[in-house]
Amino acid sequence: MASFSALFAAVFISAIAFQSCLVHGNFYNDMYFNWGAKHSYIYNNGDDISLLLDKSAGSGVQSHKAFLFGSIEMLIKLVPGNSAGTVTAYYLSSTGNYHNEIDFEFLGNSTGEPYTMHTNIFTQGKGNREQQFKLWFDPTKDFHNYTIHWNPSAVVWYVDSIPIRVFRNYKSLGIGFPDEQGMQVYSSLWNADNWATRGGLVKIDWTRAPFKAGLRKFNARACKWNGPNSIRQCAYPTPANWWTAPAYKQLSWDQQHKLQWVKDNYMIYNYCTDYMRFKWVMPLECSLPQY
Repeated sequence: MASFSALFAAVFISAIAFQSCLVHGNFYNDMYFNWGAKHSYIYNNGDDISLLLDKSAGSGVQSHKAFLFGSIEMLIKLVPGNSAGTVTAYYLSSTGNYHNEIDFEFLGNSTGEPYTMHTNIFTQGKGNREQQFKLWFDPTKDFHNYTIHWNPSAVVWYVDSIPIRVFRNYKSLGIGFPDEQGMQVYSSLWNADNWATRGGLVKIDWTRAPFKAGLRKFNARACKWNGPNSIRQCAYPTPANWWTAPAYKQLSWDQQHKLQWVKDNYMIYNYCTDYMRFKWVMPLECSLPQY
């Protein structure tokens, strides 16, 4: 009976871990403007930020702390209307030439056309692992939960509790994995009309400026980075390091079905099927199971 209770608890925790109602944080305490502060403002007692973009500049924030493993959650409402040429970014990154990075980027589009949700992962400065999706809802009408869950086994990208992508740890096979560098959390709204919309063919309509994206209730339920000692401390399987629990080492059957639903219906680009780009010499992880 005890083992059944433990299993039930693990499943229950897994089910609720990415519900937006559990997200809580305070931008006054947790983040600061790293550029374009005059284009941004915090309100609602620190629960909300508006990032603004006009012809003079965009804006961005980053977390005070860096983290290694855990869940990074943000509620985001994207630029409404004609957002062509704009990018709203939300990502984790370390610093330096051999940095690690885990990305969500939302590429704007003309009025009435869907956003492209762009994901990528960098390890030791190497990226080129893009996957892109269309969303199954209008991301400009309300806030939605975008979560990066990251543990020693895998990185999983979630949208409203639905997994959309997995990158599994195959470091033992020589494939890079972000497990030795603390990463801070960043979000920004910026002008990317040289590439963001139809490869740069559609430019920003500045008569619609200022453009505004909303961030709400940032929360990092994650291990604080305290230097190289954190590599071991944050990965050690203890109850405090909840992300190391068996429930988070593998997607459940329900999660796998949801992930496959997203891939079948909303994925529009996958680097692992772009044979021409890699001249038929595909990255090794493309031939390995990710979940």
